[in-house]
Amino acid sequence: MGTPLLVDNWKEYFELLVICGAIALVHIASYAPRSGLRAAGQARLEAWSKVIERAITVAGYYILYSLESTSVTAFATVFLIGAIGGLAMALGLSYSILPKISISEISDWSDLSESWIDNKTLLLQALPFAITLGVLPYVIRIEKFLVAGEIGVDAAAVFHVAQLAWLAGLVVPQALRAALLPVLGEVRSAPEKFQSALENSLNLCLGVLPIGLFAGAGIVYFLLPAAFPEQYVDGSLGASAVDLFMVLLAGWCLTLLATPTYTALQAGEKPWNFTLFISLVVVFAVIIGYFLIDWKANDSQGSGLFAAALASTISSSFLLFLSIHLSSNWNLIRQRKKDFTLAICLSMISCYGFTTGSWLAISGLGLFYFIPQGIQAMSATVEPLSEE
Repeated sequence: MGTPLLVDNWKEYFELLVICGAIALVHIASYAPRSGLRAAGQARLEAWSKVIERAITVAGYYILYSLESTSVTAFATVFLIGAIGGLAMALGLSYSILPKISISEISDWSDLSESWIDNKTLLLQALPFAITLGVLPYVIRIEKFLVAGEIGVDAAAVFHVAQLAWLAGLVVPQALRAALLPVLGEVRSAPEKFQSALENSLNLCLGVLPIGLFAGAGIVYFLLPAAFPEQYVDGSLGASAVDLFMVLLAGWCLTLLATPTYTALQAGEKPWNFTLFISLVVVFAVIIGYFLIDWKANDSQGSGLFAAALASTISSSFLLFLSIHLSSNWNLIRQRKKDFTLAICLSMISCYGFTTGSWLAISGLGLFYFIPQGIQAMSATVEPLSEE
């Protein structure tokens, strides 16, 4: 709606705007069936609906790439088709698995929880998350906007490619949060069970950490240069997309470790704390990003790009510790301080080694110490689901 106010020749892009609007509506429509699957303990099926959506989209992109298409509208149309495919699968799975209940048969919605007493109460409970969804997209894009403004669009393009690989890795903590959210929501009134679920999720995250660290570094180092044109990986601007990713990888490690406490905020009894949390992260990211990028961009484009990647990682560390504080989980961290400290130190040293190309990278092998407890935590998570 704001496009006509910002773009004079917006009518030339009307078709593209309609398609992008439809994509947003389809994604919003998919929230309900996917949330239903997740709440029913079928997080795997929810994940499959997303996998199918991505598969359709990537296949369509490949076809357009093979045809040497440069039409933005064509790529947006493929994106829409993928979103519709994901929605159709989510609807089909939820219809076939979830119990058939007529709304007219439910006389007292308050049996679900106090949030369902009436529409006004439900809306007020949902409002913090609605506001957060509006703010959340900017958390991972702030540095890119700042790079474009301070250094230029060519540098922003290189940073964008590095961030694409990083965002692909963020699917892991997002999937873990999606699976953990209904579990924590169910036991949020039982402190002991809540803490037990948090400990299990922390063990699972620690077990995933070394796999994601080395798999991410290896995939990007070997495959990114083959997937993108030379100007993104040759370091002609002082930093390549691969170099920047290795810095961003440290932020991925911190974001993964924040999964339990991040989700605890979402599932907690004070939803506005989650809104406050995301808002503070955005403000911090803007301040630290502007300070570092503006400071180093005067030296060289490469310095500015590395500053942007470093700002993103610092923001991830702020996200981690703020989520611990707002979710009141410092006791959990104190109980697991050895594991927590070891995980952070080894992952940061390893990422520094990947960035500088030194042998320090192999220090991350020590993180494989956490694999057994990660497997044990996975077993503890699967058993209750199988009983249901």
